[in-house]
Amino acid sequence: MFEVMADIEKLTEESIGLLKEMIRTESFSRQEDEVAGLIEKFLGESGLHTIRRGNNILVYNKNFDCRKRTILLNSHLDTVKPNPAYTRDPFAPDEADGKIYGLGSNDAGASVVSLIAVARYFYERNDLKYNICLALTAEEECSGNGGIESVLPEIPNVDSALVGEPTGMNMAIAEKGLLVIDCKSHGRAGHAARQEGESAIYQAMRDIAWFQTYKFPKNSDLLGDVLMTVTMINGGTQHNVVPAECDFTVDIRITECYTHKEVLDTIRKNVSCDVVPRSVRLRSSSILESHPFVLAGKELGLQTFGSPTMSDQALIPYPSVKIGPGESARSHSADEFIKREEIENGIKIYINLLDRILK
Repeated sequence: MFEVMADIEKLTEESIGLLKEMIRTESFSRQEDEVAGLIEKFLGESGLHTIRRGNNILVYNKNFDCRKRTILLNSHLDTVKPNPAYTRDPFAPDEADGKIYGLGSNDAGASVVSLIAVARYFYERNDLKYNICLALTAEEECSGNGGIESVLPEIPNVDSALVGEPTGMNMAIAEKGLLVIDCKSHGRAGHAARQEGESAIYQAMRDIAWFQTYKFPKNSDLLGDVLMTVTMINGGTQHNVVPAECDFTVDIRITECYTHKEVLDTIRKNVSCDVVPRSVRLRSSSILESHPFVLAGKELGLQTFGSPTMSDQALIPYPSVKIGPGESARSHSADEFIKREEIENGIKIYINLLDRILK
Protein backbone atom coordinates (compact mmCIF):
# COMPACT_ATOMS: atom_id res chain seq x y z
CA MET A 1 0.00 0.00 0.00
CA PHE A 2 2.64 2.52 1.08
CA GLU A 3 6.20 1.64 0.21
CA VAL A 4 8.47 4.68 0.59
CA MET A 5 8.80 7.62 2.93
CA ALA A 6 7.74 9.92 0.06
CA ASP A 7 4.21 8.77 0.89
CA ILE A 8 4.45 10.61 4.23
CA GLU A 9 3.18 13.80 2.61
CA LYS A 10 0.07 12.03 1.31
CA LEU A 11 -0.50 10.29 4.65
CA THR A 12 -0.13 13.61 6.45
CA GLU A 13 -2.70 15.41 4.31
CA GLU A 14 -5.21 12.59 4.68
CA SER A 15 -4.55 12.44 8.42
CA ILE A 16 -5.20 16.18 8.81
CA GLY A 17 -8.41 15.85 6.82
CA LEU A 18 -9.56 13.06 9.16
CA LEU A 19 -8.58 15.09 12.23
CA LYS A 20 -10.73 17.99 11.06
CA GLU A 21 -13.71 15.67 10.70
CA MET A 22 -13.05 14.34 14.21
CA ILE A 23 -13.01 17.87 15.62
CA ARG A 24 -16.42 18.51 14.03
CA THR A 25 -17.78 15.38 15.73
CA GLU A 26 -18.72 15.59 19.42
CA SER A 27 -17.02 12.71 21.22
CA PHE A 28 -17.16 13.20 24.99
CA SER A 29 -16.36 10.18 27.16
CA ARG A 30 -19.04 7.48 26.82
CA GLN A 31 -20.44 9.40 23.81
CA GLU A 32 -17.91 8.26 21.19
CA ASP A 33 -20.34 6.39 18.93
CA GLU A 34 -20.35 8.94 16.12
CA VAL A 35 -16.59 9.50 16.02
CA ALA A 36 -15.99 5.73 16.15
CA GLY A 37 -18.30 5.36 13.14
CA LEU A 38 -16.42 8.12 11.32
CA ILE A 39 -13.07 6.40 11.83
CA GLU A 40 -14.48 2.99 11.03
CA LYS A 41 -15.69 4.37 7.69
CA PHE A 42 -12.33 6.04 6.96
CA LEU A 43 -10.40 2.86 7.68
CA GLY A 44 -12.75 0.75 5.58
CA GLU A 45 -12.43 3.13 2.63
CA SER A 46 -8.64 2.93 3.05
CA GLY A 47 -8.79 -0.85 2.60
CA LEU A 48 -8.29 -1.88 6.24
CA HIS A 49 -10.46 -4.45 7.98
CA THR A 50 -11.87 -3.17 11.27
CA ILE A 51 -13.41 -4.82 14.33
CA ARG A 52 -15.87 -2.74 16.35
CA ARG A 53 -16.33 -3.47 20.05
CA GLY A 54 -18.70 -0.95 21.60
CA ASN A 55 -17.06 2.38 20.81
CA ASN A 56 -13.64 0.76 20.42
CA ILE A 57 -12.03 -0.07 17.08
CA LEU A 58 -9.38 -2.74 16.47
CA VAL A 59 -7.28 -3.17 13.33
CA TYR A 60 -4.80 -6.02 12.84
CA ASN A 61 -2.19 -6.10 10.07
CA LYS A 62 -3.42 -7.98 7.00
CA ASN A 63 -0.80 -10.75 7.30
CA PHE A 64 -1.41 -11.41 10.99
CA ASP A 65 0.49 -14.52 12.12
CA CYS A 66 -0.72 -16.13 15.36
CA ARG A 67 2.80 -17.53 15.95
CA LYS A 68 4.22 -14.03 16.37
CA ARG A 69 4.03 -11.61 19.26
CA THR A 70 1.94 -8.45 18.87
CA ILE A 71 2.84 -4.77 19.17
CA LEU A 72 -0.15 -2.79 20.45
CA LEU A 73 -0.68 0.76 19.19
CA ASN A 74 -3.22 2.63 21.29
CA SER A 75 -4.79 6.05 21.60
CA HIS A 76 -8.18 7.33 22.70
CA LEU A 77 -11.14 8.72 20.77
CA ASP A 78 -12.87 10.67 23.52
CA THR A 79 -12.44 14.25 24.65
CA VAL A 80 -13.22 16.23 27.77
CA LYS A 81 -15.89 18.92 27.56
CA PRO A 82 -14.67 22.31 26.28
CA ASN A 83 -12.82 24.60 28.66
CA PRO A 84 -15.18 27.53 29.42
CA ALA A 85 -12.45 30.00 28.41
CA TYR A 86 -12.63 29.02 24.71
CA THR A 87 -12.70 32.03 22.37
CA ARG A 88 -13.11 29.85 19.26
CA ASP A 89 -15.80 27.33 18.39
CA PRO A 90 -14.33 24.09 19.87
CA PHE A 91 -16.03 22.05 17.13
CA ALA A 92 -14.81 24.19 14.20
CA PRO A 93 -11.44 22.91 12.87
CA ASP A 94 -10.04 26.32 11.95
CA GLU A 95 -6.51 26.39 10.52
CA ALA A 96 -4.29 29.44 10.86
CA ASP A 97 -0.52 29.94 10.81
CA GLY A 98 0.10 26.21 10.54
CA LYS A 99 -2.09 25.43 13.56
CA ILE A 100 -5.30 23.37 13.54
CA TYR A 101 -7.61 24.50 16.33
CA GLY A 102 -10.38 22.47 17.93
CA LEU A 103 -11.39 20.31 20.87
CA GLY A 104 -9.32 17.13 21.00
CA SER A 105 -6.90 18.27 18.31
CA ASN A 106 -3.94 17.87 20.65
CA ASP A 107 -5.42 15.39 23.15
CA ALA A 108 -5.42 12.99 21.50
CA GLY A 109 -6.73 13.47 17.97
CA ALA A 110 -3.28 14.08 16.50
CA SER A 111 -2.03 10.82 18.01
CA VAL A 112 -5.09 8.95 16.74
CA VAL A 113 -4.70 10.06 13.13
CA SER A 114 -0.91 9.60 13.21
CA LEU A 115 -1.27 6.02 14.47
CA ILE A 116 -3.91 5.35 11.82
CA ALA A 117 -1.35 6.52 9.24
CA VAL A 118 1.17 4.08 10.73
CA ALA A 119 -1.32 1.21 10.61
CA ARG A 120 -2.02 2.00 6.95
CA TYR A 121 1.70 2.17 6.18
CA PHE A 122 2.43 -1.27 7.63
CA TYR A 123 -0.92 -2.95 6.89
CA GLU A 124 0.10 -5.08 3.90
CA ARG A 125 3.73 -5.72 4.83
CA ASN A 126 4.55 -9.44 5.00
CA ASP A 127 8.08 -9.10 6.42
CA LEU A 128 7.25 -7.98 9.94
CA LYS A 129 8.87 -9.57 12.99
CA TYR A 130 5.77 -8.75 15.07
CA ASN A 131 2.07 -8.43 14.41
CA ILE A 132 0.48 -5.01 14.80
CA CYS A 133 -2.81 -4.26 16.53
CA LEU A 134 -4.16 -0.73 16.39
CA ALA A 135 -6.63 -0.16 19.25
CA LEU A 136 -8.50 3.14 19.16
CA THR A 137 -10.42 3.15 22.39
CA ALA A 138 -13.12 4.96 24.34
CA GLU A 139 -13.57 6.37 27.84
CA GLU A 140 -9.95 7.31 28.52
CA GLU A 141 -10.82 10.74 29.85
CA CYS A 142 -13.08 9.22 32.52
CA SER A 143 -11.05 6.00 33.07
CA GLY A 144 -14.17 4.04 32.18
CA ASN A 145 -14.58 0.27 32.04
CA GLY A 146 -15.80 0.35 28.44
CA GLY A 147 -12.46 1.41 27.00
CA ILE A 148 -9.05 -0.26 26.68
CA GLU A 149 -9.73 -2.77 29.48
CA SER A 150 -12.74 -4.17 27.62
CA VAL A 151 -10.76 -5.11 24.49
CA LEU A 152 -7.36 -6.13 25.87
CA PRO A 153 -8.44 -9.72 26.64
CA GLU A 154 -9.10 -10.46 22.96
CA ILE A 155 -5.79 -9.10 21.60
CA PRO A 156 -3.46 -12.11 21.31
CA ASN A 157 0.17 -12.39 22.41
CA VAL A 158 0.82 -8.75 23.25
CA ASP A 159 4.53 -8.10 23.67
CA SER A 160 4.54 -4.36 24.34
CA ALA A 161 2.59 -1.20 23.62
CA LEU A 162 2.95 2.30 22.27
CA VAL A 163 0.42 4.72 23.73
CA GLY A 164 -0.29 7.85 21.70
CA GLU A 165 -0.58 10.96 23.87
CA PRO A 166 0.91 14.45 23.42
CA THR A 167 4.56 14.27 24.54
CA GLY A 168 6.33 16.35 21.91
CA MET A 169 7.31 12.99 20.37
CA ASN A 170 9.61 12.25 23.28
CA MET A 171 9.29 9.01 25.25
CA ALA A 172 7.55 8.78 28.59
CA ILE A 173 9.11 5.61 29.99
CA ALA A 174 7.36 5.94 33.34
CA GLU A 175 3.99 7.35 34.32
CA LYS A 176 2.43 8.15 37.67
CA GLY A 177 -0.61 6.20 38.74
CA LEU A 178 -3.71 7.72 40.31
CA LEU A 179 -5.46 7.01 43.59
CA VAL A 180 -8.45 9.17 44.57
CA ILE A 181 -9.73 8.75 48.12
CA ASP A 182 -12.85 10.11 49.77
CA CYS A 183 -12.39 10.88 53.45
CA LYS A 184 -14.95 11.47 56.19
CA SER A 185 -14.09 13.05 59.53
CA HIS A 186 -16.43 12.61 62.48
CA GLY A 187 -17.27 14.94 65.33
CA ARG A 188 -20.25 15.53 67.59
CA ALA A 189 -23.06 17.95 66.78
CA GLY A 190 -23.89 20.83 69.09
CA HIS A 191 -24.93 24.50 69.25
CA ALA A 192 -22.17 26.94 68.30
CA ALA A 193 -23.42 29.57 70.79
CA ARG A 194 -22.86 27.24 73.74
CA GLN A 195 -19.63 25.71 72.39
CA GLU A 196 -21.24 22.30 72.47
CA GLY A 197 -20.05 19.27 70.55
CA GLU A 198 -16.84 18.65 68.67
CA SER A 199 -16.37 20.06 65.18
CA ALA A 200 -15.68 17.49 62.47
CA ILE A 201 -14.10 20.33 60.47
CA TYR A 202 -11.35 20.69 63.08
CA GLN A 203 -10.80 16.93 62.96
CA ALA A 204 -10.55 17.16 59.17
CA MET A 205 -8.09 20.06 59.41
CA ARG A 206 -5.68 17.94 61.44
CA ASP A 207 -5.78 15.16 58.87
CA ILE A 208 -5.54 17.60 55.98
CA ALA A 209 -2.40 19.05 57.56
CA TRP A 210 -0.92 15.55 57.56
CA PHE A 211 -1.71 15.09 53.86
CA GLN A 212 -0.09 18.44 53.16
CA THR A 213 3.17 17.74 54.96
CA TYR A 214 3.79 13.97 54.83
CA LYS A 215 6.53 12.74 52.50
CA PHE A 216 6.77 9.10 51.47
CA PRO A 217 10.40 8.03 51.96
CA LYS A 218 11.00 6.38 48.58
CA ASN A 219 11.72 8.73 45.67
CA SER A 220 11.50 7.69 42.02
CA ASP A 221 14.39 8.67 39.75
CA LEU A 222 11.96 9.40 36.91
CA LEU A 223 8.75 10.40 38.69
CA GLY A 224 9.94 12.03 41.90
CA ASP A 225 7.76 11.91 45.03
CA VAL A 226 4.31 10.52 45.62
CA LEU A 227 2.09 13.62 45.58
CA MET A 228 -1.01 14.01 47.77
CA THR A 229 -3.30 16.99 47.25
CA VAL A 230 -6.57 17.74 49.03
CA THR A 231 -8.80 19.03 46.24
CA MET A 232 -12.37 19.14 47.66
CA ILE A 233 -13.93 19.72 51.08
CA ASN A 234 -17.50 19.92 52.37
CA GLY A 235 -18.66 20.31 55.95
CA GLY A 236 -21.47 21.85 57.95
CA THR A 237 -25.12 22.61 57.30
CA GLN A 238 -25.64 26.05 58.87
CA HIS A 239 -23.66 28.71 60.72
CA ASN A 240 -24.83 27.94 64.25
CA VAL A 241 -24.52 24.13 64.23
CA VAL A 242 -21.24 22.42 65.11
CA PRO A 243 -20.88 19.85 62.28
CA ALA A 244 -20.81 16.16 63.08
CA GLU A 245 -19.27 15.24 59.70
CA CYS A 246 -16.82 16.74 57.24
CA ASP A 247 -15.97 15.20 53.86
CA PHE A 248 -12.88 15.84 51.77
CA THR A 249 -11.21 14.31 48.75
CA VAL A 250 -7.52 13.64 48.13
CA ASP A 251 -5.86 13.26 44.72
CA ILE A 252 -2.78 11.03 45.01
CA ARG A 253 -0.22 10.52 42.24
CA ILE A 254 1.70 7.31 42.86
CA THR A 255 5.13 6.32 41.56
CA GLU A 256 6.40 2.85 40.73
CA CYS A 257 8.02 2.74 44.21
CA TYR A 258 4.67 1.98 45.89
CA THR A 259 1.56 -0.08 45.31
CA HIS A 260 -1.87 1.38 45.95
CA LYS A 261 -2.20 -0.90 48.99
CA GLU A 262 1.06 0.35 50.50
CA VAL A 263 -0.03 3.96 50.11
CA LEU A 264 -3.46 3.25 51.61
CA ASP A 265 -1.93 1.36 54.55
CA THR A 266 0.33 4.33 55.33
CA ILE A 267 -2.54 6.80 55.15
CA ARG A 268 -4.80 4.78 57.43
CA LYS A 269 -2.06 4.48 60.04
CA ASN A 270 -1.68 8.25 60.23
CA VAL A 271 -5.17 9.80 59.96
CA SER A 272 -8.32 9.50 62.05
CA CYS A 273 -10.86 9.95 59.22
CA ASP A 274 -12.54 7.17 57.27
CA VAL A 275 -10.67 6.51 54.00
CA VAL A 276 -12.45 5.02 50.98
CA PRO A 277 -10.61 4.65 47.63
CA ARG A 278 -12.67 5.22 44.50
CA SER A 279 -10.54 2.78 42.51
CA VAL A 280 -7.23 0.92 42.72
CA ARG A 281 -7.06 0.22 38.95
CA LEU A 282 -4.92 3.13 37.82
CA ARG A 283 -1.43 1.97 38.61
CA SER A 284 1.93 3.53 37.91
CA SER A 285 3.82 2.10 34.94
CA SER A 286 7.41 1.94 33.74
CA ILE A 287 9.55 0.22 31.11
CA LEU A 288 13.19 -0.84 31.25
CA GLU A 289 15.62 1.47 29.49
CA SER A 290 17.05 -1.65 27.82
CA HIS A 291 13.71 -2.43 26.13
CA PRO A 292 13.80 -2.40 22.28
CA PHE A 293 11.25 0.43 22.16
CA VAL A 294 13.45 2.65 24.32
CA LEU A 295 16.66 1.73 22.53
CA ALA A 296 15.07 2.39 19.13
CA GLY A 297 13.77 5.75 20.35
CA LYS A 298 17.18 6.77 21.62
CA GLU A 299 18.68 5.86 18.24
CA LEU A 300 16.27 8.41 16.74
CA GLY A 301 17.35 11.03 19.28
CA LEU A 302 14.15 10.92 21.37
CA GLN A 303 14.47 12.07 24.96
CA THR A 304 13.15 9.95 27.84
CA PHE A 305 11.20 11.31 30.81
CA GLY A 306 8.76 10.39 33.54
CA SER A 307 5.20 11.63 33.02
CA PRO A 308 3.17 13.13 35.89
CA THR A 309 -0.07 12.86 33.89
CA MET A 310 -2.07 9.68 33.49
CA SER A 311 -3.26 7.84 30.38
CA ASP A 312 -4.56 4.41 29.38
CA GLN A 313 -1.00 3.27 30.01
CA ALA A 314 -2.19 2.81 33.60
CA LEU A 315 -4.52 0.02 32.43
CA ILE A 316 -2.14 -1.77 30.03
CA PRO A 317 -0.35 -4.63 31.81
CA TYR A 318 2.53 -4.82 29.31
CA PRO A 319 5.76 -2.87 28.89
CA SER A 320 4.76 0.41 27.24
CA VAL A 321 5.99 3.81 26.16
CA LYS A 322 3.92 6.96 25.76
CA ILE A 323 4.76 9.01 22.66
CA GLY A 324 2.73 11.39 20.56
CA PRO A 325 2.56 14.69 18.67
CA GLY A 326 1.56 17.83 20.51
CA GLU A 327 2.28 19.09 24.01
CA SER A 328 0.73 17.92 27.27
CA ALA A 329 0.33 21.52 28.48
CA ARG A 330 -2.23 22.18 25.71
CA SER A 331 -4.48 19.32 26.80
CA HIS A 332 -7.84 20.44 28.25
CA SER A 333 -6.88 24.06 27.59
CA ALA A 334 -8.96 26.74 25.89
CA ASP A 335 -8.43 27.09 22.13
CA GLU A 336 -6.61 23.75 21.97
CA PHE A 337 -4.52 23.27 18.84
CA ILE A 338 -2.03 21.02 17.06
CA LYS A 339 0.57 22.16 14.55
CA ARG A 340 0.46 20.71 11.05
CA GLU A 341 4.20 20.02 11.22
CA GLU A 342 3.74 18.11 14.50
CA ILE A 343 1.47 15.59 12.78
CA GLU A 344 3.87 15.13 9.86
CA ASN A 345 6.81 14.75 12.23
CA GLY A 346 4.81 12.36 14.42
CA ILE A 347 4.02 10.07 11.51
CA LYS A 348 7.67 10.05 10.42
CA ILE A 349 8.97 9.25 13.90
CA TYR A 350 6.35 6.55 14.55
CA ILE A 351 7.22 4.81 11.26
CA ASN A 352 10.99 5.06 11.82
CA LEU A 353 10.61 3.82 15.39
CA LEU A 354 8.45 0.83 14.44
CA ASP A 355 10.63 0.01 11.42
CA ARG A 356 13.52 -0.59 13.82
CA ILE A 357 11.40 -2.89 16.00
CA LEU A 358 9.35 -4.76 13.41
CA LYS A 359 12.03 -5.78 10.95
